[in-house]
Amino acid sequence: MSLRKIFITIICQLVFATGFVFGQGSINAEENYARNRPGVVKVQTEFSANVYVNKVQMNQSRFRELVDSVKKLDTTGLILKPEVKLDIVLRVLYRSPFRFFSPTSEYLRQTHRIVSTGTGFFISGDGYLVTNCHVIDRDSAYIRKKFILSTFQEATDANIRALQNSWEMSLSEEQRNLLYNTYVVIYSQVSTMILFNLEKKIYVEYRADQDDSSSVIVTKPVRVINKGKPMPGKDVALLKVDSLTNMPSLLLSKDPMAQVGSQVYVYGYPGFVENNSFLAPSSVIEPTLTTGIISGIKKSIGGWPVIQMDATISYGSSGGPVCNQQGEVIGLATFGSLGQGNGELASGFNFAIPVSVVQEYIDSAKIKPVMSTASALFNEGLTMYYKEYYRNALRKFDAVKKLNPGYPQLNLYLSNSKNRIDAGADKQSILFKAILIFALVMIIVICAYFFYPKWIEKLREIYYSKKQEKAKD
Repeated sequence: MSLRKIFITIICQLVFATGFVFGQGSINAEENYARNRPGVVKVQTEFSANVYVNKVQMNQSRFRELVDSVKKLDTTGLILKPEVKLDIVLRVLYRSPFRFFSPTSEYLRQTHRIVSTGTGFFISGDGYLVTNCHVIDRDSAYIRKKFILSTFQEATDANIRALQNSWEMSLSEEQRNLLYNTYVVIYSQVSTMILFNLEKKIYVEYRADQDDSSSVIVTKPVRVINKGKPMPGKDVALLKVDSLTNMPSLLLSKDPMAQVGSQVYVYGYPGFVENNSFLAPSSVIEPTLTTGIISGIKKSIGGWPVIQMDATISYGSSGGPVCNQQGEVIGLATFGSLGQGNGELASGFNFAIPVSVVQEYIDSAKIKPVMSTASALFNEGLTMYYKEYYRNALRKFDAVKKLNPGYPQLNLYLSNSKNRIDAGADKQSILFKAILIFALVMIIVICAYFFYPKWIEKLREIYYSKKQEKAKD
C-alpha cells in the first residue's frame, strides 16, 4: 500500500472516530434528568372563598352528668387515673355524639384557601407549558369537599383546644384523634356550609439559580390557552406564563406512539414526597424521577390511545412528562389504577396520554413548540460534559449563563466543569495533544514524500535489494 493511501485511510478513520465521540443516541438516566429537570414545574390551582358554617354547641348539662358518672366509678382516684377517666368520657362522646352536640343558629364566617397541585413542563422558551386538565379544572363536588374538610378541621381544632383548656389537661394523640373524629361526624351531618366569592387562580413554581450558588423558588401566574376535559376526556391543558424568554424547555418526540418494552423516565411532584415532614421545604421544588418500561398500549373509553407503564406515579405527579431514552417527551402522566377493596393506587399500573394527543391541542392553538436557545446550548454542553470534554462544555454553559442567568442547575455544571479541567480530567486536552503529535508526524511524512523523492526511492531500492538477498539465501 502506498503512503498516499495510508494517509487517506488514517484521515478517514479519524473522521469516523470523531463522529463516534460526538454522535447522539440514547442517554443514561443521569443525563436524562440533567436535561429535563430544569423545564419541569409545579402547577398549583388555588381556590379561595368566604365560608359560612353553623356553630356547634355542647349540651353542658348532659356532659356534666357524663363526667360525674365517670368520677363515681372511682372516687379515690387509686384505680382509675385521670387520663383513663378522660378516655372513657371521649369514647362515650364518640359513640353518641348527637346526644351531647347540636347545631346553633349562629354562623361562623371564615376565609379559606385550598390548593390543588400537579406537574407541568415548558415546551417553549417563551413560557408555553403543558399539564393535565384535571390539575387546573376541578368539579364542584371536589371543591366543596375540600372546603368542608378545611373548614371543619379548623373549627374542630378550635373546639379541641377549648376543651383542653377547660379540662386543664392535655390530650394524648389517640385521644385527640378520637375527639377529632367525633367532631367530623357532627359537622358533616348537622352543620350546613355556604360558599361565597369563590375564586380560582393558577400558578406555576420553578427553581431559579442565584449567583452565590443558592436558589430561589419563583412563582408566576398562568393563563389557560387551550384545554380538553378531565378523564375520561382528553385530559390535556396548554398554559402560558407571560414575559418569559429562554426558559428551560423539553423537546416533544416526533413519533406519534412509543413502542411496548421501551424504557421511560417520568418526572413529577408526588404528594407523598411533598407532605413528608422530614424534608426541608426548599427541597419540594425538586421533581422526582421514576423509571420503568412501557407495558402496553391501550384504548381509553373515548377511543383514543393511552400508554400503560410500570413507572411509579402518584397524586401530584399528574401532568408530568414521560420521556424516552433520547430525552424526548412521549407522553403526559395522567392516571393510575385503584386496587380492589382498598381504594389505594395500584403500583405499576399507570397510564400516560401520548404526545400525539397533546399535539392536537398545541396545533389547534397554532403554537409551535421550539426548544429555547438556552436549552439547546445547555443540552449540547451536557453532551460534552458527560463525554468528559469539559472545556467545550464550559463554553456552552457560559453561553447559557448570558441568556438565562437563573437557569436551574447551571451553576452546578459550571463549577464541576472548572474543577475537572483544573484536575486535568479534560479529554479535550489529551485529544488535542494526540492530534498535534499525529499532525506533526504526518507533516514529516508528507514532506519526505513530496520533497525528497530520490531519498524515498533509495530507501525502496535498499529494501528490495535486501529482500532479494534473503530470497537467494
